[in-house]
Amino acid sequence: MCARGIAAAAALIVTTGSAHAAEIDAMITTAMKAAVDELAPPFERANGHVLRITYGPSGGLARRLNAGEAADLIVIDSKALDELIKQGKVVGGRTDVARTGIGIAVRKGAPKPDVSSPEALKRALLAAKSIAHTAPAGGGVTAAHVMGVFAKLGIAAEVAPKVKLAAGGPNGRVSVLVSSGEAEIGLQQVSELLSNPQVEVIGMLPAELQQMTTYSAGTTASAKQVEAAQAFIRHLAAPAAMTIYKTKGLAL
Repeated sequence: MCARGIAAAAALIVTTGSAHAAEIDAMITTAMKAAVDELAPPFERANGHVLRITYGPSGGLARRLNAGEAADLIVIDSKALDELIKQGKVVGGRTDVARTGIGIAVRKGAPKPDVSSPEALKRALLAAKSIAHTAPAGGGVTAAHVMGVFAKLGIAAEVAPKVKLAAGGPNGRVSVLVSSGEAEIGLQQVSELLSNPQVEVIGMLPAELQQMTTYSAGTTASAKQVEAAQAFIRHLAAPAAMTIYKTKGLAL
């Protein structure tokens, strides 16, 4: 092939590739941020797509989508996603991608109280000078449950004065309150706690007090990049992704 023909063929390849490239707007729960930070770049490289990801608490993201904020796909807790499907905001047929539970953390190097049983956890919470969890208003899925745990343990009134609330989302994490010393002990989804190297997870909520959350993905009813969004959801649900989820405290 002559030089002119080669140049024309190359131009055709570039043009064809760019025609299929898409800018994908995604809303994704903060609980999956550490894993998605690893999963997104190879997807972009392989497909030529660009991901514009907004992270936040599941409930907060659901409210934003309901209020008309644009997104091609959303990944939040399954109950919130099911509600969006019922409302017609998300296309039916959700894809479950990850699962996590509530962990307990202290600042790295700090004493590690026993939290292996309800009674041990009760003693640890009563002994702590300050306790962090997410603020109910932020839309996270753990706040109400953690407050329910305090009630079940019969210590809601005692711990209320020493609770420190995190706003939720990437800039309002429970783990930051713990690593900064503002809170002595923190309760949050373990995937978020593990993403902060300055804290140490000392255990999970005991089984009888635990709440497991499944995170699910779906394309929105208003999606502009449906095929690209579906491709990313498949990427998030692929076996290779599961390997990463396990290292981040997320596993189905």
